[in-house]
Amino acid sequence: MGLRIDLVRTKGQFTLDGQSFDVENNIWLVGDDEEVLVIDAAHEAGPIIEAIDDRRCVAIVCTHGHNDHINAALDVHGFVGRVPVCLNEEDRMLWNQIYTARGPDMPLKDGQTFEVGGATLRVLHTPGHSPGGVCLYLESERVLFSGDTLFKGGPGATGRSFSDFPTIIDSIRTKLLTLPPETVVHTGHGDSTTIGEEAPHLEEWIARGN
Repeated sequence: MGLRIDLVRTKGQFTLDGQSFDVENNIWLVGDDEEVLVIDAAHEAGPIIEAIDDRRCVAIVCTHGHNDHINAALDVHGFVGRVPVCLNEEDRMLWNQIYTARGPDMPLKDGQTFEVGGATLRVLHTPGHSPGGVCLYLESERVLFSGDTLFKGGPGATGRSFSDFPTIIDSIRTKLLTLPPETVVHTGHGDSTTIGEEAPHLEEWIARGN
């Protein structure tokens, strides 16, 4: 069996700036029958570990540092063993709000790649929702894992600490909307979309503002 993309959904709370909200998160697993990479270990380790099954995990990648995208990362790490938990350094202050005893294992940088199941995932630094926000691009399959940078219907929220609306618009314009229009966008919450479906609405988002 070749490359596969598995979706696990978990529920919990997103907490920032003294406010908490109930959310459902998408956790994406990319790999084959032998190995897997986990994107955004959220809320509950159990369902993620079940989806990993007996495959070798190569990395746990956090698209950004908000608690609802990292709060199961170390529990999953404890199960799968010596693999890196990865986060862009510009989101370290968010990580530190959740984990005080240790930091992430590997900094994510623009252009960095991960190999899994015979495929290559490339890191795109897309700040705005948070300073260290990233997406992962699976060019061979025309698939983007967008975290909270781009959703079906527009950009991720920028109304809280460490976020910036012009920055996220610039990230989407220069890093994401330049991808092929048939690229499927697997988001951090909610339904998937495509670059072609979202691209025509850029000016509407700008007019709508934050």
